[in-house]
Amino acid sequence: MIDATRLAFDPFLGWPALWLVVAVAALAWIAYVFLRGQAALTRGLGLTLLAAAIANPSLVEEEREPLPSVAAIVLDRSESMQFGDRASAAQTAFNALKTKLEADTSLEVRVLESDPHDDGTHLYGALEGLMADVPRDRIAGAILVTDGQVHDFPAGEARENAIGPVHGLVVGDPDRGDRRVQIVDAPNFGIVGETANLVVRVDDPDGGEIEVGVSLNGGPVERVKVNAGENTKLPIEIERRGENVIVVEVPPGREELTLANNRTAATLAGVRDRLRVLLVTGKPNQAGRVWRDLLKSDPSVDLVHFTILRPPYKTDYTPTEELALIAFPTEELFVDKLKDFDLIIFDQYERRGVITQSYLANMARYVTDGGALLIAAGEPFAGPGSLARSPLAAVLPASPTGTIRTGEFIPKLTEAGKRHAVTAPLDGQTWGGWMRYIEATAQAGDVLMSGPDDKPLLIVDRVDKGRVGMLMSDQIWLWARGHNGGGPFSELIRRVVHWMMKEPELEERRLSLTAEGDTAKMELRTLLDTAPPLQLETPEGRIIEPVWTQKAPGIFSAEAPIDQLGLYRAEAGGLEAVALNGPANPKEYADLQSSTQIMEPFAKATGGGVIRLNAAGTNLPDIRRVSARGNAAGAGWLGLRERGAYAVRSSKSQPLLPGLLAAGLLVIFLILAWRREGR
Repeated sequence: MIDATRLAFDPFLGWPALWLVVAVAALAWIAYVFLRGQAALTRGLGLTLLAAAIANPSLVEEEREPLPSVAAIVLDRSESMQFGDRASAAQTAFNALKTKLEADTSLEVRVLESDPHDDGTHLYGALEGLMADVPRDRIAGAILVTDGQVHDFPAGEARENAIGPVHGLVVGDPDRGDRRVQIVDAPNFGIVGETANLVVRVDDPDGGEIEVGVSLNGGPVERVKVNAGENTKLPIEIERRGENVIVVEVPPGREELTLANNRTAATLAGVRDRLRVLLVTGKPNQAGRVWRDLLKSDPSVDLVHFTILRPPYKTDYTPTEELALIAFPTEELFVDKLKDFDLIIFDQYERRGVITQSYLANMARYVTDGGALLIAAGEPFAGPGSLARSPLAAVLPASPTGTIRTGEFIPKLTEAGKRHAVTAPLDGQTWGGWMRYIEATAQAGDVLMSGPDDKPLLIVDRVDKGRVGMLMSDQIWLWARGHNGGGPFSELIRRVVHWMMKEPELEERRLSLTAEGDTAKMELRTLLDTAPPLQLETPEGRIIEPVWTQKAPGIFSAEAPIDQLGLYRAEAGGLEAVALNGPANPKEYADLQSSTQIMEPFAKATGGGVIRLNAAGTNLPDIRRVSARGNAAGAGWLGLRERGAYAVRSSKSQPLLPGLLAAGLLVIFLILAWRREGR
């Protein structure tokens, strides 16, 4: 305990009234002097005595208990501290500093380690939380042990109220460089089939021209050369509706702290503007109206529908203007504007000279270049005028045997159809029968539905960049009309079309990956009974091999623990999937170079300093206790303020100007003033 005496004031009328009395008394005395009063000194003493009496002075004797000042040590545990010898050097400095400060009995030392899973290094926020219950007049200061990459220092006016002084002890080699790539700007969405601009930047200590690899949805990698340190626009063609994952990566540089920031990604939502469909009907038939009604019922579909009423070789004396509204624009459709269509449907078409062989060859190229073709086969498909006897046969997954079967049969799903994302939801339903089947032999693709004698009925196939579907019957309209209970006509056709439009949810072989928190989850959809081996690549390039667990026929899942922010890549059986754990460009990997430049402005604003430690973290600066004001850092030393805070355990007071004494003295001064003025 410490005994202390102090002078205290407790005004009878309160401080505002006291200052008012003082102001009035001062003005009255000034006026008295200006009017040449004879007792200025006596009256001045009287007014001073009056003000002092109202102020009620007293002598206070206290027993005080000194309170220790509070100092904080915050250790940076962020991911950037894991490179090189930073973590061990920081731990060495932290332990030595903690031991040194705890030896000072006038200090209360508080320690904290930052959250290693944060997106960024938030040391000042951690410091504020640590000192939230400490009055500012007890804070001696704080020392941050870090690599200098701190992302939450307050700026501007907020620095005026910051805790201080804040010092920094920086570890890490300042000359160690790192190559990194970042996505500067990426659109949130784009139109399917159109181009979106991605802005990337590559930083490298050596500068120069660097090769960047860009891939979309795990597809082929395209190589582009960019200049280091410059923002570069990269055009990306959006290939499908829904989520599109763009991965940008650069090869290792001459200097690398980590490979985790050599790869980054962005997610872009593909939006289909309109679905442009060309429907060519070989001749008027009962299914034609059903096809047209289905396609026109969707407002997002732009439909161009032609029915060939009269082939060129047919003798018919009906005037053309009465038979058709317009001439069939074959060259415009199948040469000039063919690539403008997303989907072409042939409904019971027979080659009769309207669409020439060269046009059909052009259509085959359209499919291999990424187009979609759906064949609804009728009786002509089994004859000499079949599309299977044209250049289009090169992209068809099935060929007719020439046999047409009549009689009722009920379509059913094959084993592949029960697993394929297009038809799996239809399993278990009861369907009505069809009356005609065009017998065919499957040569490629996947048979999803079968007809009589388990012959292929619905076949889908990938052809280079495009996709083809074939329905070997012209009787699907019976489902639409409800014959014998009907069937899922609309749902089946829509799902087939969406698969041909490359909707991710309908892919029959699909690997998906999600990375959230501390777990990576993978799911594989396949038509096979077994799943191929799985590999998961971490942001640092480490390979993990989780084991698949079968959830259902053709569906497998796996999980793996993860402990890093950044981009993860999964691979199984030639399929790839990528996922981001955290943001696309984690702050922790944006700049990994050890630096004092970020901390110095803030430390200086709080009266602190920043000192770089050696590789082992053993060259601690001298820690001094300094006064509550003034500089708290210098060459080779850091200061913690001596606040001198205390708690009062007991006190007693003695009035210095009791009322009777004050009144008596005031009367004496007034009498003296009157006597002086009476002379």
